[in-house]
Amino acid sequence: MSAPASNRLIDARTGTTTTWAELAAVDLPAPAAVVVGTSYEALPWVRAHASTGGELLVVAAGRMEQRLRAELLESGFTLVEGDDRSAPDTPREAEPGRLWLLTSGSTGRPKQIGHTLESLTTVSGDLVPRRWLCPYSPGTYAWWQVVTLSLATPGQDLVVVDPTDLDGWVVAAAEHGVTAASGTPTFWRQTLMTQRERLAEVPLEQVTLGGEPVDQAVLDQLAAAFPQARISWIYASSELGASIVVHDGRAGFPVEWLDRAAPDGDRPRLSVVDGELVIASPHHGAGLGGAVPTGDAVVVEDGRVIITGRINSDEINVGGAKVSAGVVRSVLTSHPEIAWAAVRGRKSALVGNLVVAEVVLTPGATDSRELQAALTAWCAERLPEYGVPRRIKVLDEIPATVTGKSAV
Repeated sequence: MSAPASNRLIDARTGTTTTWAELAAVDLPAPAAVVVGTSYEALPWVRAHASTGGELLVVAAGRMEQRLRAELLESGFTLVEGDDRSAPDTPREAEPGRLWLLTSGSTGRPKQIGHTLESLTTVSGDLVPRRWLCPYSPGTYAWWQVVTLSLATPGQDLVVVDPTDLDGWVVAAAEHGVTAASGTPTFWRQTLMTQRERLAEVPLEQVTLGGEPVDQAVLDQLAAAFPQARISWIYASSELGASIVVHDGRAGFPVEWLDRAAPDGDRPRLSVVDGELVIASPHHGAGLGGAVPTGDAVVVEDGRVIITGRINSDEINVGGAKVSAGVVRSVLTSHPEIAWAAVRGRKSALVGNLVVAEVVLTPGATDSRELQAALTAWCAERLPEYGVPRRIKVLDEIPATVTGKSAV
């Protein structure tokens, strides 16, 4: 793949500006697993792969631990950590053109999912020139989506920020003229909580969310913060690629999209089977063709298919009655004094489980007996009795993982 020569690459930490063509050359010892401390450190390796087709896996240093290191060496990767290179335990021939992504590991150990630049490049054609902010952890699917957009499409500049230190991204975005930004809902909620007053300094034209369930509250808040921007949310995964893109400012996608014929197989086919989203995607990872259960629970409300969360954690059984943790979470986050919420079941000797929640308040709100009563009443008006949280714990800040997600 030949990268557009004029697309700018900017490291927000240092202000360093270059282009794909001007990046420092690196020797890619394919197959290689390259451990990077920042997104900017990963870009020369991306360029080397695009030029040579050498087999590559990029992983953030914050995700590395002893067991993952052993798994990568056992899988035949040369491990590159700065100037150090560790030979694989079981050397093998490189697979030309192969890129590997690690899943988030939210359902167990991270898995390696095979892709190519072509399968990761899901946006093509003539696009409005934009300068994109990329706050994602290097090597994740969302990170590759933004990086390949700049790598493959003229006029798409890239400003990379450290995902472990996002407090200063608004200042950096204003300084470097960012016009489009993509982040997880957790990233956007943290931004709205801590930097709302400064958002006018960044007149974004495009705001994108992905990587987690998206509720109406965060979409509405972003629309108010960036009135000139198109607000989009994307359903994507390492396994199935970018499968759903919605631009109408509403949570969920139209029920009419279910089981819609895909001409020439160029569009994902969406289905719901026993409350689970099932997708057949042309952008899938290696070996994952056909209809694939996603593991995500959905509900249909007001003509929209709403993704509520992972099946293995979304359904809470309260005395034989079932409630969706995602639905309860959406009710809580629709309250004007709640910035973020997580909902789960807590074991109960009498009814099996009780619904409990953790929340983070909006700036200026304070925890009190009156607020707790108001939240309980708010939920009681919108949920069946068994779905009302019996305990609501207030946290000081939104908990987030190294990949920019929160445990919801």
